[in-house]
Amino acid sequence: MIGNRKDIKVFTGNSNPELARDICKELGVPLGNCEVGRFADGENFASFYETVRGSDVFVVQSTCSFVKDGALHSVNDALMELLIMIDALRRASAGRITAVIPYFGYARQDRKTKPRDPISAKLVANLLAEAGADRMLTMDLHADQIQGFFDIPVDNMRGSPLFVDHFFHKFAACHADTMVVSPDVGSVARARAFAQKLSMPLAIVDKRRQKANSSEVMNIIGDVTDKNVILLDDMVDTGGSLCHAAKALIEVGNARSVTACATHGVLSGPAIQRITDSVLDHVVFLNTIPPKPGVKCDKIHYVSVAHIFAEAISHIYMETSVSPLFN
Repeated sequence: MIGNRKDIKVFTGNSNPELARDICKELGVPLGNCEVGRFADGENFASFYETVRGSDVFVVQSTCSFVKDGALHSVNDALMELLIMIDALRRASAGRITAVIPYFGYARQDRKTKPRDPISAKLVANLLAEAGADRMLTMDLHADQIQGFFDIPVDNMRGSPLFVDHFFHKFAACHADTMVVSPDVGSVARARAFAQKLSMPLAIVDKRRQKANSSEVMNIIGDVTDKNVILLDDMVDTGGSLCHAAKALIEVGNARSVTACATHGVLSGPAIQRITDSVLDHVVFLNTIPPKPGVKCDKIHYVSVAHIFAEAISHIYMETSVSPLFN
């Protein structure tokens, strides 16, 4: 994809190195030589072993928890690694630095829901710009308006084309009996666009959230009787909302089957066990967050986003429009 020009560099931290390697394969460039780790006291460090002076540099790092050398590292470790890498590259006179953040953490804290709440998404946006990032490339922000938190250009890619391709083939033989369902009112716009691409009708699960990471399904808007249902969301954290919605679609809506898809599989706490025990046939995630090492669930499948990010990086590097990638 990338020609013989030598001024593009791709580096990665520890949160999603496999995705970074796949992106480099798509681009036809080697992964940059660097070391990112922690000192004995827990402080993060980054060392780069090749010149970046004047280069167009892309740093691939999802701000999610990750496992390295058998130890679990937090979202904050991933974020700090990214900030330190950007700072090191800026001080090494990189020409332009693009933070490639397939999963942007802290995105759910995008507004004040009660007095004295932080707006952490804005804080992280400020930190990235202050560290020296010139632009950001991400996928399916929890809220589109987060792009406005940044004072640098943001390209927010869409994961739905990958799901459209997957489900178009999966339900080709029973297309007329399949419909898309939004798991809550807040996801209706995303689900409607997805349903239009698949030429399928749309239904909505109306729920009332009692507290964080828990929800109570109240009603189903639309007729899903004897339908194969596709639940679409931007992320799955503890899995409670998704599994409750699936149960309601079967028990209340009399749906024939329920399949789910989400861009980001955060899968905290009991999420994997909940999905295993649920009525869901299977769940499809994109690999913006890597699968949990050593944890296997036959219902969970992953689709790679490497091609989309490689295409976006290529367009940014060549100074051409990214817009075609949204169609």
